[in-house]
Amino acid sequence: MKRPDVSRGSVEQALVAKARAGAELVTGFSVDRAGYEQCLRRVETWLTETRQDVAGGRYFVCANPHSLEMARADPQFARAIEDADLVVPDGIGVVLASRLAGGAIRERVTGMMLFLGVSGLLNARGGSVYFLGSAQPVLERITSRLSLEYPRIRIVGAVSPPFAPSIPPDVNDRIVNDINAARPDVVWVGMTAPKQEKWIHQNRALVHARLLGPIGGAFDFYAGTLTRSSPWFQDHGLEWLPRLLREPRRLWRRSFVSAPRFLSRALLDARFRRKDS
Repeated sequence: MKRPDVSRGSVEQALVAKARAGAELVTGFSVDRAGYEQCLRRVETWLTETRQDVAGGRYFVCANPHSLEMARADPQFARAIEDADLVVPDGIGVVLASRLAGGAIRERVTGMMLFLGVSGLLNARGGSVYFLGSAQPVLERITSRLSLEYPRIRIVGAVSPPFAPSIPPDVNDRIVNDINAARPDVVWVGMTAPKQEKWIHQNRALVHARLLGPIGGAFDFYAGTLTRSSPWFQDHGLEWLPRLLREPRRLWRRSFVSAPRFLSRALLDARFRRKDS
């Protein structure tokens, strides 16, 4: 697949890219059409078939308008999205962009949904997990709750990396060695985008795990340190609104800069596709 033209951010160039099988282009990035149940079945296959004694497990990426706009200015992040085994439509904006262009993406698939679904799969088979990211108190809350709700899951590690743009090489080597010694089925990574996706892309070939999942805010949601919007807001694609009202200084950029830019690209994308049809 041809990578989006992140250097110029050109919609015209992005539209000539080729989507993966089972996916479609959303403003130049390949996003899978599969709904939640299909995604979960695909992950279940990976957990069963991928060999754990060989490094290089599968990984997914959660795509939303803000992350895709960031990737246009960050070639390394764009490559991490391009090389993912599964790119799910995490944001309602991605679903709407697909509809505008006559695409087939019909539902959001969030990191939290995948975390809970995969936890159910692992609990049924007695699988193991490793948590990388966030602060130590958050990790303690996550592991405590997971042990109660999914008692058959083995928690084989939980590490809080340094809060920095990237993990120092010596620290990263220790983390990779610790993961490989633990041999988890799944490594959950919660370091926010794009740090978490770039870490997975850089270390995937070194890590012995069946699945690596960058789920960012799901760490805080599951720990209870952040409260998710009510089901009504989630069901109507407005989960972002209460969060913006609670944390305007942190989230204003994604709502008032990234979202309008993404919408403009989506409208141009839809216009070009209508002309070609």
